[in-house]
Amino acid sequence: MVYLWTLISVSLVSVISLIGIFFVSFNRERLSRILLILVSFATGALFGDAFIHLLPETFSELGTNLISSLYVICGILLFFILEKFIRWRHCHIPTSKEHPHPVAAINFIGDLIHNLIDGMIIGASYTISLPIGLGTTIAVVLHEIPQEIGDFGVFVYAGYTPRKALLLNFLSALSAFAGALISLWIGPNSHAYSIVLMPIAAGGFIYIAGSDLIPELQGCEEIPGSFLQLGSIILGIFLMALLRLLD
Repeated sequence: MVYLWTLISVSLVSVISLIGIFFVSFNRERLSRILLILVSFATGALFGDAFIHLLPETFSELGTNLISSLYVICGILLFFILEKFIRWRHCHIPTSKEHPHPVAAINFIGDLIHNLIDGMIIGASYTISLPIGLGTTIAVVLHEIPQEIGDFGVFVYAGYTPRKALLLNFLSALSAFAGALISLWIGPNSHAYSIVLMPIAAGGFIYIAGSDLIPELQGCEEIPGSFLQLGSIILGIFLMALLRLLD
């Protein structure tokens, strides 16, 4: 059953990579408004999954001690290193001269690594419990939607046709299957693997939401837009809290 839920989840994450096709005809202003709502929702979901699902599970298994805290910090540093030295950016705003993206080749490599880690996190989450697996999958999917739209824009901006941009997005998403299989293979043989990956994933989610997503929301100075963002963040957190009832 764990294998089935994991494969369904990573399949969904992979299909999300094709979402860019629905936004080809959108103008930049309209797309930016939609993306900011999605980014807000993803922010709440990532924070919610980290603080409501992953960290409580970590403290339950490892205790509220120095080791648990260091694992979370390791997650934050890991994602910082990936972003800093591989130039992987979780960028969700369409590319422009004022908002440049990394070059397409580096973006593709970064996406491969990103999706591999997503698959590992999803697989490990399901080996812990179904609710944690579902919560983590939802958080990843909500984060993937605006990211894949942004990545689609990177490839098109780099000169690729929309069809080839979608293909590159989809190919990079397939690495999630490799990550999931790694976790499904190691997880049942080593309970410690899944437990250790939980706080690392939590640290990564906190880093993504706090370092990459929230700064992109700060540019909105309109009061209605700001309230809409806040409401979307709260809705994402509420969704994670609702899933907690399944535990």
